[in-house]
Amino acid sequence: MYKVLLVEDETVIRQGLRELIVQASPHFQVVGEAASGAEALEVLRCEVPDVLITDIRMREMDGLTLVSLAREMYPDLLMLVISGYGEFEYARRAMEHGVLSYLLKPIERHELVKCLQKIQSLLDRRYGLSTLPIPETSGAANPEHGEPRRIIRSVKEHIHQHPDGDLRLQTVASLVNLNPTYLSQLFKTETGINYSEYIAEARMERAKWLLVNTGLKIYDVARLSGYQSPKHFMLVFKQQMGCTAGEYRDGYGVQRGE
Repeated sequence: MYKVLLVEDETVIRQGLRELIVQASPHFQVVGEAASGAEALEVLRCEVPDVLITDIRMREMDGLTLVSLAREMYPDLLMLVISGYGEFEYARRAMEHGVLSYLLKPIERHELVKCLQKIQSLLDRRYGLSTLPIPETSGAANPEHGEPRRIIRSVKEHIHQHPDGDLRLQTVASLVNLNPTYLSQLFKTETGINYSEYIAEARMERAKWLLVNTGLKIYDVARLSGYQSPKHFMLVFKQQMGCTAGEYRDGYGVQRGE
């Protein structure tokens, strides 16, 4: 599932919006909530959501200021602005900051669903993922009847969406109702690479993206890329990339003229 940071200073409204998101799409999960722009910035300093959903009118820091600062931190962050104010000026200013959509309160469920579908499509293309859900099967899948290619594409999607999650073979096999040994063999047959090797590559790609596109501390990059130990992450990174994570980040910045 894609990660959502929800920002709204009214507790009741925030809770209702969280439930609406859960009901609207199974592909999104609210992993962070904030009651102000300042709180949201604190979350963004240690977490990287896929989507930021924020109200415009808030105490301390309004939503437009937040999206401006969030854009500086994460240029590719997808954002959705919600407000009870229908003035065109707010919509225009939000779009100037690259906000994807602008919804008015009270939020219509079908409008939110439409926005989330658009966001999901953009994120799927960004990560090179299929839009297929994890298939539901009954019992152990048979290679002749289990749609192997579809299953493996779904497993790969799950890995890329949850690089920091529990990706043990037994855990992921249970998601698709397969025997772990069979899934391992099927994965190698369909992809030409071992399951564990694919996870290692996906986590390294995630780490490289975070290093280049965020200002997160190295230990946060390690954590969000699925490495339990920052020291282990730095060792693996140096072995695979031939430089430290810090050198990789600095080198990319020099190439871009930053």
